[in-house]
Amino acid sequence: MARKVLFTLVGKMVVVLFLAFLWWTHPFSHLDQPWSGFMYKVFGFLFFASGLNFALSVMMLIYRIRKGMRYNSQDNITTGVQNIYVLIIAMAVVFFLMSLWGIDFGTLFTSLSIVAAAIAIVSKEFISSIIAGFVIVFSKQISIGDYVKIGDQKGKVVDLTLTKLALVNEDEDVIYISNDKAYHSEIINYTKGEIKRVSIPFELNASFKGTVEELEENLIRELEIYKKEIDPKSFYLRIVEIKKDAITFKFQYSLDKINRTLEKEIKRKTARRVLNYIKSKATAKSNGNSD
Repeated sequence: MARKVLFTLVGKMVVVLFLAFLWWTHPFSHLDQPWSGFMYKVFGFLFFASGLNFALSVMMLIYRIRKGMRYNSQDNITTGVQNIYVLIIAMAVVFFLMSLWGIDFGTLFTSLSIVAAAIAIVSKEFISSIIAGFVIVFSKQISIGDYVKIGDQKGKVVDLTLTKLALVNEDEDVIYISNDKAYHSEIINYTKGEIKRVSIPFELNASFKGTVEELEENLIRELEIYKKEIDPKSFYLRIVEIKKDAITFKFQYSLDKINRTLEKEIKRKTARRVLNYIKSKATAKSNGNSD
């Protein structure tokens, strides 16, 4: 991996030096004036873009080495720098195209001030998402790899772009949420808060046969195989709400450390245990009636 990284940086440096040589020496000066000016601007733009890319690659390499990160790994800082690079290059492309058409920037900006204001109003949501994205990234409220709840959506953060962030939920669905919406929503960051308490809600028919104590004991027995990962004193089956035709429960426990894979597995086993318990009680009732 280190050799690949070195070759990549050397390749970028060679490209930058080559473009710098072409831009500085201007070997196309013998062409007609329009073509000569065009080539000079093209190589100037390419030199700027490749030079900026090389400089950021070196900076990010040094940053990853200091943080002990792998070369291709991402965090908030690397993602934020990449987003800034995209914005700078997009602006550079616009200025480059304007320069090819011989547009005077001062005159253009003065004459288009009203249009620019109108564009800003129309695209305010897009701009707001970009600004919110930078605030989220550099404030480190959310980081790639964090397990979070944003509004009604819950999952692992897998990407942070200029305008959206991506979550992968428990069903392995990828959910995209605009940065603006995420910023103005209530955010629960389970990873940052080191919240190890897990709640599994479920609902039973009010006429189910059995006791709360029996159901709790059944669930605890089902999870005995995880006794090394779960605090044995943390199990608690709580009645949340008693409705006319149903009772809402929450089965709670505390993990010794945050482990989303284990949490999903425990939830699956708990749900199956509840169903088996209901089925066994229904069977027992049926046998009792037949006797």
